[in-house]
Amino acid sequence: MNRANIFRYGIDFLTIKDAIAISRGEIKAVFDDESRERVRESSAIVEKIAQGSKAVYGINTGFGPLCTSMISPADTRKLQSNILKSHAVGLGEPINLEISKLMLILKIHALAKGFSGIQETTLDRMIWHLENDAIPIIPKQGSVGASGDLAPLSHLFLPLIGLGKVSYNGQVIESANLLKAHQLEAIKLNAKEGLALINGTQFMAAHGVKAVERMGDLLDHADLIAAMMIEGLKGSEKPFDERLHQLRPFPGNIEVASNIRSFLKDSEIVQSHLDCAKVQDPYSLRCVPQVHGASRNAYKHLKEAIEIEINSVTDNPVIFNDSTAISGGNFHGQPIALPFDYACLAMSEIGNISDRRVYLSLEGNTDGVPKLLMRETGINSGFMIVQYTSAALASENKGLCFPSSADSIPTSLGQEDHVSMGSIGVRKLHQVMDNTERILAIELFCAAQAMDYHAPLKSGKIISAVHEHIRSKIPHLEEDQLMYQLMEEVVDMLQSRTLLNIARKAGSAIGITFPSTSF
Repeated sequence: MNRANIFRYGIDFLTIKDAIAISRGEIKAVFDDESRERVRESSAIVEKIAQGSKAVYGINTGFGPLCTSMISPADTRKLQSNILKSHAVGLGEPINLEISKLMLILKIHALAKGFSGIQETTLDRMIWHLENDAIPIIPKQGSVGASGDLAPLSHLFLPLIGLGKVSYNGQVIESANLLKAHQLEAIKLNAKEGLALINGTQFMAAHGVKAVERMGDLLDHADLIAAMMIEGLKGSEKPFDERLHQLRPFPGNIEVASNIRSFLKDSEIVQSHLDCAKVQDPYSLRCVPQVHGASRNAYKHLKEAIEIEINSVTDNPVIFNDSTAISGGNFHGQPIALPFDYACLAMSEIGNISDRRVYLSLEGNTDGVPKLLMRETGINSGFMIVQYTSAALASENKGLCFPSSADSIPTSLGQEDHVSMGSIGVRKLHQVMDNTERILAIELFCAAQAMDYHAPLKSGKIISAVHEHIRSKIPHLEEDQLMYQLMEEVVDMLQSRTLLNIARKAGSAIGITFPSTSF
């Protein structure tokens, strides 16, 4: 980001944080003179190629298996609009509008680098859609994660030619009606423009941007909630000793151990059982740094891969300023498809170990903490069935962990004979994160209940502040009652980042920085 706090499409390095901030209107992004000049030069090169006799893929030839079919200069415009129409074959529910908006931002940034032959006016129209919050409706299914995210990107850009639908002023309307209302003409695409618009990984990458943000939040919540459960079950603080983790210095492990130490700092509960006879805690408490840390390492890998991807040119062919056009495979999603699958497994494991801690909290083996987290059971089932839900979610996640990138189905009559399925992998990653978020909410629900039984002893400043907030919204329970609404309220706390903000504020007061992740 430059010092004026303005992001320049095609020039500045786009971070995940910047992409999200642009989508939310928190920073301004511009298509400045330097980028415009690059775009004009690239467009002129494409126009020259289109008027020549030498075959260049996608400029004066058909697409995919039709790459040997020459297209006359007179038919070039029709070819480009036809590709949007023929490739807009997505099905299923629309993707979240925030991700549609991120797709638009990422595509503008890639095209503004000046390697795609796009018209300046086409980019201006794309920016108009973004700035006027007229966001295209995009079905979630249809991409195989190679050749570009062809179907979803086609739906993203149908509105440029007056087709498809957009979300505008809270309603879904026909793009033709939007253009008419604003007295705008449909864009007449020049040579290669249709191909430039739909060749790319922006469907996968936009989902990836959102996944990095969510994954960071969930990992921070996981550490915080695990620390609460350690308090609730009177776990030892020794497994988080800094010296221990310097002997096996994986970055994620070190971060998690540091977080847990910070949360347990000055805890009266910890001090109360320093001399107890218990030798070791179960793995789900003792191995939090190793398990959560491994998932943090996966997070770091995903973040690095996505930030490379969103600053890359994933078009084909790529147009260079020496008038050469090179056909390659930058549109292939494999470099991010593998990290998506890795992250999917990493998030499933966070839910898996969290469910184990939930189960542990019900056993009644902690001094002062009753079985099933209620004093009178028999007539009351307590929190027994709450764990059934976390078990169901954890099991569902395991079924979703088969790597999408391990599959490939040839398309385009064999021309595109290996594909990444990264689009499926990243949608699956979001499903796993949804489930893991709910498992963590259940653990938090149980951990708060377990901590109550240690009163009047208190935890450290951070966990005490979080616990007090939970109790201001969720009561301590000693009789069976409807719980699902309470559980949903805890999920809302995680989604709103309320608890992370409380933890950050309480930590700041005692010189501790949290959360530790930063996208």
